[in-house]
Amino acid sequence: METTPTAIQGVLSNQTQSNLNGGFAAGRTIERDDLAGQRSFEEMPAGGSDPNRFDPQEAWYPVHYVEDLDKSKPTPFTLLGRDIVIWWDQKASSWSVLEDKCPHRLAPLSEGRIAEDGLLECPYHGWAFSGDGSCDRIPQQVEGRTAENSQRACAASLPTTERQGLLFVYPGKIENAFKTKVPIIELLEESPDEWVCLNTFRDLPYDALTLLENVLDASHVSYTHHGSVGNRANASPVELEVVESGKQGFKGVWEEGPRRGTLGRQDTTFIAPSLMWHDLTSKQFGRTLTVVYATPTHKGSCRLFARFPFKFSSKLPGLFMKLTPRWYTHLGQNTVLEDDQIFLHHQERYLEAAGGSANFAKAFYLPTKADRFVSQLRKWVNQYSTDPFPGETLPPALPREKLMDRYYSHTVKCASCKPAVANIQRIRMGLVVTGAIAWATAPLAVLSLGETAVLAAALSAAAILVCGAGWLGLGKLEKQFYNGRDIPQRNLPQKKKSN
Repeated sequence: METTPTAIQGVLSNQTQSNLNGGFAAGRTIERDDLAGQRSFEEMPAGGSDPNRFDPQEAWYPVHYVEDLDKSKPTPFTLLGRDIVIWWDQKASSWSVLEDKCPHRLAPLSEGRIAEDGLLECPYHGWAFSGDGSCDRIPQQVEGRTAENSQRACAASLPTTERQGLLFVYPGKIENAFKTKVPIIELLEESPDEWVCLNTFRDLPYDALTLLENVLDASHVSYTHHGSVGNRANASPVELEVVESGKQGFKGVWEEGPRRGTLGRQDTTFIAPSLMWHDLTSKQFGRTLTVVYATPTHKGSCRLFARFPFKFSSKLPGLFMKLTPRWYTHLGQNTVLEDDQIFLHHQERYLEAAGGSANFAKAFYLPTKADRFVSQLRKWVNQYSTDPFPGETLPPALPREKLMDRYYSHTVKCASCKPAVANIQRIRMGLVVTGAIAWATAPLAVLSLGETAVLAAALSAAAILVCGAGWLGLGKLEKQFYNGRDIPQRNLPQKKKSN
C-alpha cells in the first residue's frame, strides 16, 4: 500500500506523543516507499534544520549488513554511545531496533531471546516486547492486571530501513526520520545489474572522523599500503581540489589520479556525516568505487562498512569475483585495514593532546594540496560543530595485540568468516584422525601384505605426510581469522635486485 503524506503525518503525530510519554508505541520499519513519498511534502537535510550546526543524531547510520544478521537471535550494537539491540520481528517480517535495556530493571535485552511467539524476551524476568517497543506480557503480574499497557513498560524503539543490503538506524527525533534522506550510493541505483560489489566490515579502534580523514587522504596509499594495495614507486605529487562544499559535505577532484595518472581522474564525494567514496574510471579496470561508511559507536571506536563496486567492460572479471568466497576476500581486506590501524589509533590521541580538531591547523603541518580533503573535513567539523561525542576524551591506548585482533572485531560477527573457521577446524580434526589411522595401520599393512609391503609402507607414509602438511597449512590459514600480521608488508625487508 502506498503511503500518503496524510498517513505519514498521522504516524508521526502518534510516534511523537508516544515518545514524549516514554516509549515509541507506533515505531516501525520505515519502508523505501515512505522515504521516497514523504519528500513530496517535506524534506529535512541530514544534521537538522540549523544552518550553522550539524547534529550527528539527526542522520541515518548503517549498523549491519543484512546478510550478517541472524534472525534466530538478538544482535547488540552501539550507535553514538547508545546501546541498541537488533532483532527480527516475525510479525512485521522486518528488522526491529530497540534500546538495549528493559524498562523494568534495565537488563540488556540483547542477552535475552526471541520467544516462541516471535517477541523479544528479556533475560531477567521474561517481559516480552514487540517490534514497536510495546510490552506484550509481564509474567509476574496477577491475572486481570494490565501494567504492560503503561507507557513506562515500553522499550524505546528506533526507526530502521534496509537499503542496498545495509540496515540503517535513525538515532535522532523519530519524527525527523521520515524527512531525512538515507545516505546511499546513488550510482548503484542507476544500473544495479551492471555492478559487482565486494563488501566488508570491521570494528575499528579509532574514531569515525579519523577513519574518514584517512580514506579521504589519497596520498598515503603508496606508502602505508606498500606491498598490499600500494607501491612506493607510484608516489608523486597529489594535486587535490575541492570543487563544492557546505553543511552536507563536499566534493573534490584529483585530475591526474592515482598511479601517476595511469588510471585516470578520481572524483571524491563526502556525504555528511558518515559516507564518502572515490570514483575512478580507467581503461585498465573499468569503473571502480571505493566506498566507506564510518558509523560512530563510542568515543575512540567506530564500525567500518567498506564497499568496492566494480563495473567491468568484460563479464569475466565479475564472474571470478562472484565465485570467490566472501571470507577469502575479507582476509585480504583486513590486512589492508591493519596497515594503518596502529598508527591511526595513536595519531588521534596526539591530535587530542594538541587541542583536537579545533586546533588541527596548528597540530598538523599541511603544506601541500595532497592534504586539501583532510583540511576540508576538519573545517567542516569545526564550522558545523559536528563532533559526535562532545566533551568526551579518548580512552587509554590499547596494547598492540588488541589493536591487531581480527576475531572479535570481525570474524565472530561475519556470516561468512565464522562458519569458515568452524569448517577449517573440522577439516583439521579429520586430517588428524586420518593421519592417526594411517600411522596405526602401517605396521599391520607391512606385515600382512608380503611382497607389496614396500608399496603399503610408502602409501601410509605419503598419507601421513599429506595429512600433516594439510593440518599445518590450514592452521596457518585459521590464524588469519584471529590476528593480523605482526609486521606490515611495507616494513618487511625488500629483496635486492640482482645486477
